[in-house]
Amino acid sequence: MPKSTSKKTAKIAVESTTEPPAPPTKRVPKKLYEAELKRLQVELVEMQQWVIATGTRVVVIFEGRDAAGKGGAIKRIVQYLNPRHARVVALPQPTEREKGQWYFQRYISHLPTSGEIVLMDRSWYNRAGVERVMGYSTDEQYRRFLHQVPVLERMLVEDGIVVIKYWFSVSDEVQQERFASRLKDPMRRWKLSPTDLESINRWEDYSRAKDAMFVATDLPEAPWWTIESDDKRASRLNVISHLLSQIPYHRTDPEDVTIPERPAATDYERPPREQHQYVPDITAALHEAPSTTKAKKKGR
Repeated sequence: MPKSTSKKTAKIAVESTTEPPAPPTKRVPKKLYEAELKRLQVELVEMQQWVIATGTRVVVIFEGRDAAGKGGAIKRIVQYLNPRHARVVALPQPTEREKGQWYFQRYISHLPTSGEIVLMDRSWYNRAGVERVMGYSTDEQYRRFLHQVPVLERMLVEDGIVVIKYWFSVSDEVQQERFASRLKDPMRRWKLSPTDLESINRWEDYSRAKDAMFVATDLPEAPWWTIESDDKRASRLNVISHLLSQIPYHRTDPEDVTIPERPAATDYERPPREQHQYVPDITAALHEAPSTTKAKKKGR
């Protein structure tokens, strides 16, 4: 297990504020973004080592508009973390059995254990958002949810779980652009569901639902933090920096490791390679393609 030290990790000071950030005048330059992202991802690894060493439990909730950039931010957060101690929870629609359970029951089983970070790509707040707007829950279920959430989250915090809640905010113009780009991208086309597209027609309904949710669930113990995400690069850097500021971690020194010298081969003889089946090497054709193109250009 890594040894905790008193050396505090260097971080950018992040102060809480109720003042919304000014609209970005331009997108964060790619080189600056990549350099800062790498620095922050190193800090995330340091933070996780502290979480593991101390047995801290962390749950991070990501909510917000469709196409607001939640998934991209989560992907950058977990990219280099140890998957044995960091999980992404993105639950599908509830089964018939789950519909008969206490609403929070299927979420409770995914909460972190000692030394674990859980990132929820949408969460129990579905009931206050899409279920409320689309009519998937009754008024009684909705009111009960808003009454029970503060109780549940205070219980989690009281038990020592770090609860962090992010709301990704995106303008209607940018959301429309992102929907259009997904329509043309075969790798992201699956992200466009009928419910996502219906959010265009119900923009104001979602706004009212979000406002009511904040009033009932913006708790001192587990407040909502808003991420302006019209610029995805900026939103990713901002959320990672803020997440790091919410965990009181210190650097941990890993155990000393010495890579041994590789011993000389003794009496092992590898079986003939022809006895095994190999995946076809398609890269051979890729290597040939550029040379063919160059040859054609030279012949012109």
